[in-house]
Parts: sequence; C-alpha cells; structure tokens
Amino acid sequence: MSTPRNSTVERREQAEDAIVLGLLDAVEHNATVTQRHLAHELGIALGLANTYLRRCIRKGLLKATEIPTRRYAYYVTPQGFAEKSRLTARYLSASFDFMRRARAEVGELFAEGVQRGEDRFVLVGPGDLADVALLVAPRAQARIVATFPGARDKAALAAALGGVAFDRVMITATEHPQDVFNAAVAAFGAQKVCAPKLLRVRAARSSSGGGANE
Repeated sequence: MSTPRNSTVERREQAEDAIVLGLLDAVEHNATVTQRHLAHELGIALGLANTYLRRCIRKGLLKATEIPTRRYAYYVTPQGFAEKSRLTARYLSASFDFMRRARAEVGELFAEGVQRGEDRFVLVGPGDLADVALLVAPRAQARIVATFPGARDKAALAAALGGVAFDRVMITATEHPQDVFNAAVAAFGAQKVCAPKLLRVRAARSSSGGGANE
C-alpha cells in the first residue's frame, strides 16, 4: 500500500513529466517561442522555465545554439524526441481525463470524415485509444475496416493495408505516436492520415526540429 509520501512523490514526478513534455512540444513546434512565453504556456514561473530548459540541455534532450542579439535557439535532439514519445505514453496512461478527451477527439475525427463521405477508417496502434475508437465509431456512423499494430516504417504499413479499401488512417498508437504518424503519412499521404490531438503529433518537419528564443 502506498504511503502518503510515495503519493506525494508520484504527483511531483507526474507534474515534472508534464512540464518537460509541454516544453519539448513547444520547442519542437514553435520556432519563435520565448522563455517568457514558455513559462506562460506551461503555467510556471519564468525562473522555473529557465531551470527546466537547462536541465533538458544537460540531459541531452535539447541543444542550445547562440543566435544574434545575444539570444539562444533551442532544438530538440533525437534523444529528446524519444523522451517526448515516452512521456506522452506515460502521461496518457496516468491521465484521469484520458477517456473524456479520447472520446471527444476521436469523435471529432470520425465526424469530419463522415461529413466528407470518408467513413471507412483504419486504426493503427493497439491499446486504450484504439478501444475508445472502436466504441465511438458506431455512434459517429463511421466504419472501422481494419486495425493494425503501430508500425514505424511505411513499407510495413503499405504492405499490411495494401488490399484494404479505406478512406482515412487514424493513429491510435500511444507508443512512439509521432513515428507511427510519420510512417503512415509517408505510406498514404498526409490527406489520408489523422490523429487525436492528445497524441501531440505534428506533420513532419526538418530533422533540426523547432527552435525557441530567450
């Protein structure tokens, strides 16, 4: 049985994970974000935002590069991308509002497809999110025509779904969702691939990632 201290430690670790995840996500996808904006977006003090940035740099999750006007740009490293995927999966599994968000966001994606006459969906990735999608689909008048484990290369996805008639691929993988999303886009094109917002995936960018300024 957990002691109060263990519960406190667990809550603190979850809060720290959420900050790191939010920081990596913001740095990756907003090249003009400042430390002050990061602090506001994450709901933490400016000094704490600076502390977490420095910590991420020490751990090799971010790389800092000096730019003109005595400022720095921060780039997510390959190790940082891997950590972002790990924290995303951990956050989703521990999130109390996961089911509510999952139902709403999956339902929105189904509704968008149905409105366009694209009601045949493939789910890529096993787990709780796929289970939610299977439950929500009938209510949204969407059809799940196939499910497939979360493959991280386009060849495996293309081969597995080569004989399946579908309109859209929905990413439901909580392990390495960005890699699975990228593989699906490479295999089928961006217009056929969607993912719930809670997975925090984005269209592929350059390998250097996004940047942030002081």
